[in-house]
Amino acid sequence: MTDLDGGANPALAALGAAGIEFTVTRHGRVSSLAEAAAARGIDPAALLKTIVVRRADDDFLFVLVPGDRTISWPKLRELLGVSRLSMPDAGTAREVTGYERGTITPFGALHAWPVIADARVTGRVVSIGAGAHGVAATVDGDDLVRALAATVADVTEPA
Repeated sequence: MTDLDGGANPALAALGAAGIEFTVTRHGRVSSLAEAAAARGIDPAALLKTIVVRRADDDFLFVLVPGDRTISWPKLRELLGVSRLSMPDAGTAREVTGYERGTITPFGALHAWPVIADARVTGRVVSIGAGAHGVAATVDGDDLVRALAATVADVTEPA
């Protein structure tokens, strides 16, 4: 598979290798989550944000957050049994995932960091970024969770 520029797209390749059904949506660059949802023809709640979180030095994880929600840091810290979490800067996020902000996805990332999916990901069809600006994959949330061996937990709150 290729990205919008015609180059290899590791996210789409990883999605294909995961053995789950998905549909690729391509649209131009967008400047907001609402604009991305509109371009994909979905409700913002069905658009997943992939957030990279630092647990410790060289220890990261991905958190899948519905578009109408935000991470609840107390819930996430409690789930992970830690007292401190942080978000890496854009350069570090790219270094540990292989993707720049706005294109980050667990699929095809440089490292297979653990994935936590908010409980609202399951039981519905969702859209997740696919490694390039304006490229997304629409997939069954339950299949997504299985393919990523994600931990499912209530780790968000309304935005």
